[in-house]
Amino acid sequence: MANAILADAADLVAPKPRGGWVDVVVTFSRRRPLGAIGAVIVVIMIAVALTARLIAPYDPLAIDFGAMLAAPSAAHWLGTDAFGRDVLSRIIYGSETALIVGFTAAFVGASAGVVLGVGSAYFGGKIDLVVQRIMDIFISFPLIILALAMVAILGNNLPNLITAITIPMIPRCALVIRSSALSVREMPYVDAARAAGFSHIRIILRHMLPNVMAPYLIMLTAFLGQAILLEASLSFLGLGVQEPTPAWGLMLSGAAVEFAERAPWMAIFPGIAISLAVFAFNLFGDSLRDALDPKLRSL
Repeated sequence: MANAILADAADLVAPKPRGGWVDVVVTFSRRRPLGAIGAVIVVIMIAVALTARLIAPYDPLAIDFGAMLAAPSAAHWLGTDAFGRDVLSRIIYGSETALIVGFTAAFVGASAGVVLGVGSAYFGGKIDLVVQRIMDIFISFPLIILALAMVAILGNNLPNLITAITIPMIPRCALVIRSSALSVREMPYVDAARAAGFSHIRIILRHMLPNVMAPYLIMLTAFLGQAILLEASLSFLGLGVQEPTPAWGLMLSGAAVEFAERAPWMAIFPGIAISLAVFAFNLFGDSLRDALDPKLRSL
């Protein structure tokens, strides 16, 4: 009898096995439905970009002068442009361009920013002063202005476009990460690591970087929407990707004023795609910030 009571007590005290990522996703979706909707749109966008060659009804580069400015129909669900190219196919392939630019620029920009921010906070002194003044110079310019200047200097091809979008994001991430790293630097385990004689690189990588991953992930998701919007803006101005590459901003640029009344679908559907993508990343990023911030989570 006593053994049975002890066994029941042990079952009550023993930690229950966790469901892993499934429980995390279910809890996130239940507590933050808007963030879950944004995440679903992002997943759909990624799936469309990965399967573009399978699901696109037409070749996005195929010109058909017999179907120029055709209205939406059963043959062309979203109509055609001034060269007879299928708008739906170009939007599907344009998601690939947007994600390549967005993910690359956001990841590189946020990663470089976290390295600069943590390093600046850890070393402090003159190094911190010099790094922060350089960051202040870059952050004083609006994103679009600095990106325009970088594209004008480097040239308007895809690698240069990604570089031009990445550079303005680095100082913004570095400042946010530095503010978090300053508090981590004063923690007892960092002092213990210094007293144990660990190298600076090991302390930064093993003890400081893991503790600033929450703001890093938040900045990464926030930058994704900004990078997609910047790519579309630069392409619209003729400083991004060039014809005939499918890109949402380039499609908006092609929907010139003379086609606004004759073929409004040329601007409406690419504009919806850009708005939906940026809106989804912003929704997901805001919800992720609320989930990872201990102060907001307690509320």
